[in-house]
Amino acid sequence: MSKIYTKTGDKGTTSLVGGTRLEKDHIKIEAYGSVDELNAWMGVIADYKENISRKPILKEIQDRLFTIGAELASEPEYQKKALPILFDSDIDLLEKQMDEMNETMPSIRHFVLPGGHQAVSFTHVARTVCRRAERKVISLSKIEDINPKIIIYLNRLSDYLFVLSRKISHELNIEEVKWSPR
Repeated sequence: MSKIYTKTGDKGTTSLVGGTRLEKDHIKIEAYGSVDELNAWMGVIADYKENISRKPILKEIQDRLFTIGAELASEPEYQKKALPILFDSDIDLLEKQMDEMNETMPSIRHFVLPGGHQAVSFTHVARTVCRRAERKVISLSKIEDINPKIIIYLNRLSDYLFVLSRKISHELNIEEVKWSPR
């Protein structure tokens, strides 16, 4: 049985797919680490009974996030090899899901604060982590070529998570926590 620990990161570096070692706080590592964190939050959201009917789409999103993470964690020459890829249809799926959820909900006329139910709150946490991942990938795109579909997907996913938080509130008949400025 192989061990999970290698001790190769003990001095603050980690290796990319391809072998290059980078400091663990390098923007590339921050980018795919944020995507990994988002994937973990997607698992939390998927585990709520309120999302049982959405489990297949949430699993699909987790698969796409793993695809994105693999691409971001690879050296550029490895990105063109045997890695899974992101398709326009992956973005289309998120848009279709949002359109379907919005059909049955009242239009929004206010800012919404996270809260009202734990599943709603965790969906908002995932949304904010998604926005951070998007910002990190944009920062990374300033120093290396990034598949533009990754940024689009993360942008659309944060929108999806906002709509999902509203949908869960609506299904549970929980009043959204409206922000009322002083």
